[in-house]
Formats: sequence, structure tokens, C-alpha cells
Amino acid sequence: MNPTERVFYNCDKCPAYCCTYAAIPVNKTDIKRLAKHFAMSPKRARERLTKKGDTKGERVLRHRKDEHFGTACRFLDPESRQCTVYDSRPKICRAFPDSKRCGYYDFLCFERHHQDDPETIATTWNF
Repeated sequence: MNPTERVFYNCDKCPAYCCTYAAIPVNKTDIKRLAKHFAMSPKRARERLTKKGDTKGERVLRHRKDEHFGTACRFLDPESRQCTVYDSRPKICRAFPDSKRCGYYDFLCFERHHQDDPETIATTWNF
């Protein structure tokens, strides 16, 4: 996305939905950056902070329990909904926002408006 392009969402008003994606892939550079952040070896960081992904050879960040979405990235602070390793975050996280619109943010705004509740977090859908 062009940095001067207007985006139609505000990540500061989101409960960090993108941090709850089932697979948040990391590469060797990401693991080295996280290892440096935690003052550990890349091997130790790979073992403690990541796990095997669904794709052969892929590593993904480990999750922890999350009251809103079931699980979330282990580095998401559950209270502030902010990244605790922001300066050391993986490349994929650095790329956000990567489009003009965010489907979850649009849905969240819709729900908050129609429920007249600016704090609601839409986490379940009943069809």
C-alpha cells in the first residue's frame, strides 16, 4: 500500500483482531530480532516463542489464551491490547496496515453503531 493512501480504519480503536490470526508467520530475521529483544539465542527464541506452522518449514508465533478471541499472539497485552514487543515485532506485523480497508474494523464499527455501544467487541456470530 502506498504510504500516502488514505486508510478507512483506525487500529487504535480495534481490540487487535489481526493479533488473533491462527498463524502469524515469522522468518529467520524475525526470530533473530525477537532473540535480541529477549537477550537469548536465536535457537532458544525459535524453541520458546514459535512453533511449527501448517506449511512445511513454516514457523509461527505461539499464542496464549485470550478472553475475546479464544487465543492471541503471546505478545499481545491482554489489558491494553497493544504489542509488548512493538519495536521487535515480525515483518508481517510491521506491514500492517497493508490495505485501505479492514473487514473486521468495518464490522466492528457497524456493530458498535447498531448496538449503540462504543465498547462492544464482536467476537461471535449467530446465524
